[in-house]
Amino acid sequence: MSPTTLCFSLLAFALTANAQTSVLTLGATGDGQTDDTTAIEKAVLSHGSLLFPKGTYRLTRTVNIPLSETGFAALSGDGTARIVMAGAGPAFFFKGSHEGTAAPSSFKSPVWEKERTPMVSGIEIVGEHAEADGIEAVGTMQLTLTRVVVRKCRHAVHLTTRNRNVLIADCHFYENSGIGIFLDQLNLHQINVIGCHISYNGGGGIVSRGGNVRNLHIGTCDIEGNHSEKGPPSANVELTSTEGSIGEVAITGCTLQHTSKAPGSANIRINGAGTDSSLERRVGRATTREGNVTITANVFSDVRVNIEVRESRGVTITGNTFWEGFEHDMIAENCEHLVISSNNFDRNPRYAVNGFLNAENNGIVLTNCTDSSLTGNVISGVWRQRAAVDVMGGSRLIIAQNQILDSDGAGIRLEDVKHSLITNNLIRDDRPKDKRSKEPSLLMVKSAENQLSANLLGNGQKED
Repeated sequence: MSPTTLCFSLLAFALTANAQTSVLTLGATGDGQTDDTTAIEKAVLSHGSLLFPKGTYRLTRTVNIPLSETGFAALSGDGTARIVMAGAGPAFFFKGSHEGTAAPSSFKSPVWEKERTPMVSGIEIVGEHAEADGIEAVGTMQLTLTRVVVRKCRHAVHLTTRNRNVLIADCHFYENSGIGIFLDQLNLHQINVIGCHISYNGGGGIVSRGGNVRNLHIGTCDIEGNHSEKGPPSANVELTSTEGSIGEVAITGCTLQHTSKAPGSANIRINGAGTDSSLERRVGRATTREGNVTITANVFSDVRVNIEVRESRGVTITGNTFWEGFEHDMIAENCEHLVISSNNFDRNPRYAVNGFLNAENNGIVLTNCTDSSLTGNVISGVWRQRAAVDVMGGSRLIIAQNQILDSDGAGIRLEDVKHSLITNNLIRDDRPKDKRSKEPSLLMVKSAENQLSANLLGNGQKED
């Protein structure tokens, strides 16, 4: 940041602080011992815009912020204020009245006149109760969270029912027992999560389940260790459309990793099986295949499965780096219009020092996928798998221009695959002779009506 930009930022903060009312002048103590709940709630209702100076503010129940009563609301600090949530539920609950979409024509005037853009900035929330949450919101328009820290809670941010145009930036959601950012059966279009650290949340990092979610953008975040070794399977990013519909998602420029020690851990888990009562009649399938997800320029490592995609359509995975998929690097099942291109699936020797003794298996498994492509990838060091690329079922696939190197088993195994093109792949194992795979580079099992051409195969081709 340049000196000029810094000066303007400090000036902007000073002007904001001057416009806000300090909670210390409205009955709160900030001494860490006194119950400040009532004082803060009264202050919010009377002033809406509050400044939290340095101190520890103890809450024993939720501070409700009904935007139709408070008007425009903002809670701000300079990073030195700590909120201790000693009761169940969220420390702060924002309740708006917006019931429309993000289109201007769907708004009632009170939303713009009194409620838009509730903000929380520059404060820390620490849980002291097993069911304490950080921030919850419903019915809001343009909820904005910046420079917020949430620790030791259950869920850091819990969005329910309906919200629109949410912005979460420069936040730290760390060591919570539940989920970092939870989109819970939520109707939400337009949400950006930018430049955040979301780590060591036992129930998952960014999780969207059910509801109707569109335009979810996750960019340049560090998302790691959001799994519990003793809890149910979780993911650093989970998109589950069951009883809903999730789509139009971009995950770009993030690091997603840890921990392989948790059963069922994944960096990204997508279940696109949504619901549509008319689908059975129209196409003979009871569930939708939600998707339109782009995953690009990310770094993935150290989980059981790096990316798991099921019952999805229109997922593009390109330009990413993978290693340490202890069960697999990627699993895709019952997907269509799946594009996997220009990725690096690696076994980098520098990570042998991590104490795993090369226990990761890696590898790609595609099951019953159609109208999809696997092109231009470097796939290396897939061990203890029957194939580096294992394709079972499916049709109208293109598998082309991949380098599949130094792996156990077959390079590409095709079982019950038809109407597909397998061309211009380089498949070799140049490890020492006693370690080289004895399986054919390209193995066809019960597959027909495919075109195979111009593949460079170190161990040849076999058809069963």
